[in-house]
Amino acid sequence: MFFMPRILTFLAAILLSGFMLLVVAVAAVWIYLGDELPSVETLREVRLQVPLRVYSSEGDLIAEYGEQRREPVSREAIPDAMVQAILAVEDANFYSHTGVDIIGLTRAAISLIQTGEKQQGGSTITMQLARNFFLSPEKSYKRKAQEILLAMRIEQELSKDEILTLYLNKVFLGHRSYGIKAAAYTYYQRNLDQLSLAETAMIAGLPKAPSANNPLSNPERAVQRRNHVLERMYIEGFIDKATRDEQQAAPVTATRYQANVELEADYVGEMVRAEMLERFGEAAYTDGYRVNTTLRAEAQRAANEAVRDALNDYDRRHGYRGAEAQLDDWSNPQARRAQLERMLTVGELMPAVVVALPDEQSALVEVYDGSQHLIPWDGLKWAARYVSVNSVTRAPSKAADVVAPGDVIRIQQYTPDSGDTYWRLAQIPTAQAALIALNPYDGGIVSLTGGYDFYQSKFNRVTQAKRQSGSGFKGIVYAAALAAGYQPTSIINDAPIVVSDPTLEDGFWRPSNFNREFSGPTPLRVGLAASKNLVSIRLLRSIDLNFSLDYMGNFGFTREMLPPGLALALGSGEVTPMEMARAYSVFANGGFLITPYLIERIEQDGTGNEPSQVIFTAEPSIACDDCMGVQLAPRTITP
Repeated sequence: MFFMPRILTFLAAILLSGFMLLVVAVAAVWIYLGDELPSVETLREVRLQVPLRVYSSEGDLIAEYGEQRREPVSREAIPDAMVQAILAVEDANFYSHTGVDIIGLTRAAISLIQTGEKQQGGSTITMQLARNFFLSPEKSYKRKAQEILLAMRIEQELSKDEILTLYLNKVFLGHRSYGIKAAAYTYYQRNLDQLSLAETAMIAGLPKAPSANNPLSNPERAVQRRNHVLERMYIEGFIDKATRDEQQAAPVTATRYQANVELEADYVGEMVRAEMLERFGEAAYTDGYRVNTTLRAEAQRAANEAVRDALNDYDRRHGYRGAEAQLDDWSNPQARRAQLERMLTVGELMPAVVVALPDEQSALVEVYDGSQHLIPWDGLKWAARYVSVNSVTRAPSKAADVVAPGDVIRIQQYTPDSGDTYWRLAQIPTAQAALIALNPYDGGIVSLTGGYDFYQSKFNRVTQAKRQSGSGFKGIVYAAALAAGYQPTSIINDAPIVVSDPTLEDGFWRPSNFNREFSGPTPLRVGLAASKNLVSIRLLRSIDLNFSLDYMGNFGFTREMLPPGLALALGSGEVTPMEMARAYSVFANGGFLITPYLIERIEQDGTGNEPSQVIFTAEPSIACDDCMGVQLAPRTITP
């Protein structure tokens, strides 16, 4: 009888000793690892990585830059179905544990002991948050201990809703998407509250293996994981059996993400990207900057159309250069598809393969998606063959004179001024062009296109292409003459002139007018209106060249840009279209030089619950509202 109390006392002592040893062990681990753990308080100030986005003045998206696609979302904006799906599959006891799920960890440990392999996860959402924000993906017992301690600290510092919101905004969900809102756009191009329950469950199933389980890379595994999420939601009582069965039978509706670019202005996007990189370094791609430019959407679309239409017209006038390639196995649909998938649409010129000539004056073509289109004779008859820059063959009389089955060509839709839209044979122009429009009042860039297509050629001809300005420079020369005392009625002789030039073979330069005709004594205003070369040369010679070069600085030109000779009157200096637009804005701006600018405003996403902040607003120099009696356009541009 006395034996039992002694045993109980002994067992109690053992249990107490074990408990004390456990406390000491935990305290030792806490002390040992505590100094290595980061401050949980930094989570309150964390700035999630958000890509750089560029917009027009009206807010149309132009471009998006950044390795991580992220759209932070507040707790209030997260649908209940998404929360339930995440909790059901990731951490059903989230709202009841203190950061560590002892039962889950024990179950995972027993499974590890029994099998020797890690088959069950014991990490709570809080532990995953600690790992994602602070720890490396290294798998070790030390890192697991750090994860547990951090989770406990996080639970002490943050509310459950704060923890869940941070987790749902941080977690990687495949295809460069971080956070549930970004994933909704990546896979479904919709907001969170627009997703079906099956789509919500698909996203909720991604954290475990985002690269392997996503519906774009592996639809079959994604469906299995989605259905598991729905089953867990049913077990946890979030949905009923009928809803589970209906949603598990739903088809996969995910499609590949494409940035919803609303305005084609890729040259502008690249200019902004480069400037933001210079201002903020690599943080430009991750710190949630939103840049509003001075670009007007309507004017930009008109610029794109004008440049492309002009180049297409020019290219057609110089003849058809033939197919880009010839497919030997053109009758094989797979071969056609493989060829077309390797080719990009350039501007509006789609790649296509000729599959048949239904009659003498039409061609049937197939494009990348397998659809077929008929090119009528109106879309083929322009294609006389290119011979040289200045000559083409006679016009074709039948489709076979232009194309043959297996030809890899370009096509575009064309709508004449009167008539229905039809498909037309096209080709990528060999010439290039650029267009820049400035608001002369403050220098804001209204529209800019640096070439036919940015992805065909990234060389920005507005800012990088230095070309002789030609007769466009004569206005600057005449302005210098007026400053030197000439009047619009002053007479200059439009007659032949010979200038000594030792760089030429016979040592003399004999310029002439374009039409090789001479008008004799000519008023300045007539010489400018008729673009008389000889009047411009004589005018520049009659005023001091150094005075002219200095005066041209008022238009933004430096001496280094301009050749110090009479050929300057004919625009021999090499300048960019941007520099010429800036120079001519002086005339429209009452005689004041503006500085072109593109970025109107920069905003940055706030941290935590703070709203976005405007961190930069352009303050361009403005001359006056009424300069020398010239009423200027208002600064605020409205579409």
